[in-house]
Formats: sequence, structure tokens, C-alpha cells
Amino acid sequence: MQKKILIFSYAYAPLIGGAEIAVQEITERIPDFSFDVITRRFSRKHQRSEKIVNVSVYRIGGGKLFFPFFAALKACSLNRKNKYNAVWAIMANRAGIAALIFKIFHPHTPLVLSLQEGDPIPDIKRKMGIFRPVFILLFKSARVVTAISNYLAEWGRKMGAKNVVIIPNGVDVAKFQFQRSNVKGQMSKVIVTVSRLVEKNGISDLIVAMQYLPMNYKLLIIGSGPLERVLKLQVESLKLGERVTFSLEVPHGEVPKYLHESDIFCRPSISEGFGNVFVEAMAAGLPVITTPVGGIVDFLRDKETGLFCKVNNPKSIADSVLLLEEQPALREAIIAGGLRMVRERYDWNIISNKMRGVFEKL
Repeated sequence: MQKKILIFSYAYAPLIGGAEIAVQEITERIPDFSFDVITRRFSRKHQRSEKIVNVSVYRIGGGKLFFPFFAALKACSLNRKNKYNAVWAIMANRAGIAALIFKIFHPHTPLVLSLQEGDPIPDIKRKMGIFRPVFILLFKSARVVTAISNYLAEWGRKMGAKNVVIIPNGVDVAKFQFQRSNVKGQMSKVIVTVSRLVEKNGISDLIVAMQYLPMNYKLLIIGSGPLERVLKLQVESLKLGERVTFSLEVPHGEVPKYLHESDIFCRPSISEGFGNVFVEAMAAGLPVITTPVGGIVDFLRDKETGLFCKVNNPKSIADSVLLLEEQPALREAIIAGGLRMVRERYDWNIISNKMRGVFEKL
């Protein structure tokens, strides 16, 4: 019998981040399951309901404050017709609370909670505020809690989760892989970052690091966010306008093209739950420079699958970049190690099979 899964996700396509990409990639690879998604309707331009690949999407209005309640009501209505085998909450946020409310009225329907959070855990706890006991109930009510990293898995256990399984995010290796030439035809070298422009991603430090690098190094920043204006003013004040380019939002399907045109990927994160883009850069044949924080340490081994720089240290970022230039053999070893690792551990086909296993055991 076909399993029917109801997904609660605060955001969904066309608004996508790492969590939303994970849902899309996993559901596409389990075509014999039936998936419905309840998400927030952020714009009137977004249809109230539509089919995206093999997922039926239902968008709820009413603003963020009332989303958990309206989403739970919609779920109860859909369940009367579809009789779901399980509900799947993406992150311990408003979507998770919506799933918890549904669970209260349908206690026999298994709940799977997936932790995809990227903010520092103290910040997440602060945002929970007086509702922390409600979130603890969410963790305790979940039949299974999946976490994209050991970092988030440990948090899940501290919040009271009884059964925690680590299922990381992944990458479509075939889509991102590119046969890179050891000899480039251009004199400039491009450092690329694909990042939401928020404090936790350390983009300000990356901009400052450009001051410590030769003039032939350029920085391409792909992404948007609340710090866009501040970062552009920083570039202007440091007189780096000719070396730093902002490309703002790029559709996820076009990201491989930008990675293939670059030489190094760098995101000096202050906090990170996992970071899909790191393994995507590895699949694209780029050496990765980042910080040893959060879930990054699960997949990056210094001088084996990437290079670590220090947190909030622009000079350390520049030193790592120059090390790759000074030691071309190390650079090639890192590229090969990263690509080998994503093929063996982070291909979406591997990840989706793990998630299928979770659903089949419910």
C-alpha cells in the first residue's frame, strides 16, 4: 500500500533554502510515496495549491503568527480524506508547532521532526522564549527526530528527543560535477560564496580578507538578505568595488555554472547546522575554505576535504587562500578528497534511501 506523508514546512518552493531543497530532492527520489506539503503563502503571486513534481502543495495565509493554527486546521481537513501514515515537520519552528497541534488531535499518527536549523543554538533558544516548554513537547512527541549533523543531533537529545537519527543533506553530484582544468586561461582568480546575507555566514569577514590578498583575486557574492546594504557600504568604504561583485539571488539550478567559473569557495560561517552549499562546491570541484563550527566538522577534514580558517578572522581566511596558491598539490588533493567524499556519503540518492528507511519503519 502506498504510504501517504503530510509535510509541514514554513517555506517551500519557489522560496527555497537548504531545508526546502532537501525536501524537494528527497521526495522526488521516493516516487512510490504520496507527499503533501502545507506551507505559508508569503505572496498573493503564489498559488494557494499546486502540484510541484510529485508533491501537492497547499499554501496558508493569515501571517506568521497564526500559521501553526491555520496549518493544523488544514492538515485535519486533508487527513479526513487522505488518512496520512505520518506527518513530517521541517525544523522546530512554526511548522513544527503546527505538526504538534495536529499530533495532539491525531495521537496515533507518527510524527517525524527534521532538524535543519543553521542559527546558533543559543539564538534558537532565545527565540523560543516562554514557548520553550511547547518546543520540548514537540521533540518528545516525535517518533523519530532526524538531524542533518551531529551538532543538531546533540541539541535534539538535550531537548528530550527519544530517537535521533543523523541524515545529512546532500548534493546532486551529476548536476554539479565539472571536469576542471588545472590551467585556467585567465589571470584573475575568483573566490565565490553562495550565502544568505546574514551575520552568521561571516560575509563581512570575507570582504575584509580581500585586503590581504593580491589584486588579481576577485570575490563573487551570490545571495541576498538583510545585510545587503551594509555589506555594499563596507565594500565601498574599503575601496574594493572593482574586486567584489554582488550577484544577489541566483536560481538554484544555475548555481553550478557560477561555481564552475570560480577557483575557490569560501564561507567563513559563525554558525552552521550543515550547509548544503559546501558539499555542492566540493561536487563542483572547488576547494572549500570555512570555519570549524556546528555541522561543518562532520564533513570537512582540514587539508583533506577542505581548509579551516579561524572564526571572525579575515587574515586567517586570506592565509588559507594563499596556501592553496603556494601548494598546488595540496589544492588538488583537497579537490579530489572532497569529490570522493560527496560521492560516497552525500549523494541525494543515498540520503533519500535513508529517509525512506525512516518512513518505512513507522
